Amino acid sequence: MSIWRVLLAILFPPLSVLDKGCGSIVIVLILTLCGWIPGVIAALIILNNPNR
Repeated sequence: MSIWRVLLAILFPPLSVLDKGCGSIVIVLILTLCGWIPGVIAALIILNNPNR
């Protein structure tokens, strides 16, 4: 996980998980619409997951 991806996850979470699949984008987008912090947390968790 690069520093640029982390900064992108903090500024605009759905864009940072763009290459992780449609489901990840939708989940992070919904959480970001509910609140910015849940979207950031979800994006960082998805980016930190080595299985995806």
